[in-house]
Amino acid sequence: MGIVNIEDELHEQLRRASRASCRSINAQAAFWIRIGMLGELNPGLTFQELAARELKAAGVGAADLTGAAA
Repeated sequence: MGIVNIEDELHEQLRRASRASCRSINAQAAFWIRIGMLGELNPGLTFQELAARELKAAGVGAADLTGAAA
């Protein structure tokens, strides 16, 4: 693990985004870094496609919630 120096404004944006996403600041930064890397490695995929691919790889599936018992 290391320390990454970022601009104050970017840190403020991380803080705000982490609150909205219910993530820690470090987890939000890691998410943005991972999505950025995936975007550079897969320039033909949209954010939604990248996120869906990552969720599928993690074993998360979209359940059919219509008519699901409560």
